[in-house]
Amino acid sequence: MSLLQFTLSPPSTIRSSPSLSCTAAHPLAASCRASSAWKSCFLLESSSSKTVKAMSNVNNNGRNGAVVKVRSSLDTAGAKVGQVKEVTKDTFWPIVNAAGDKTVVLDMYTQWCGPCKVIAPKFQELSEKYLDVVFLKLDCNQDNKPLAKELGIRVVPTFKILKHKKIVKEVKGAKFDDLVLAIETVRSS
Repeated sequence: MSLLQFTLSPPSTIRSSPSLSCTAAHPLAASCRASSAWKSCFLLESSSSKTVKAMSNVNNNGRNGAVVKVRSSLDTAGAKVGQVKEVTKDTFWPIVNAAGDKTVVLDMYTQWCGPCKVIAPKFQELSEKYLDVVFLKLDCNQDNKPLAKELGIRVVPTFKILKHKKIVKEVKGAKFDDLVLAIETVRSS
């Protein structure tokens, strides 16, 4: 769970870093607009859902809060559930940070690698199967060499599995069964 603070400003959109938004038609937005005493509101975000409990320091017609839908920071970072997101040295860590406590699986590959091309469709299938896991891929070309070096890549493909922003498992080579086992192990921990 994470606590996000937002403030309301005309034209009645709820904002928080890095870009949470809500429609102006929402009752919480209306009550905040109607009150001159409001200063800020808080969102208690569930890591398993994009629904958040909003609580404000204004009287919301006798209610302590309202449930609103917001875009998660992971959506803002560009990673989509059920898809493999291509990352670069500049986008990798922001997406990992936005993933929070979700498991992140990174496929480190090169364009010229035969085994990388063979396992890529299977990696895509895994992203469609495990909707609670963020799947990323990094082309270990010259542009991304600093990140590849930071992550300690020696062979391609290499799969790094992260939890809470730390590498917890690694699978070297196009070993599909080992990759599935590693994902299952990290998801269940």
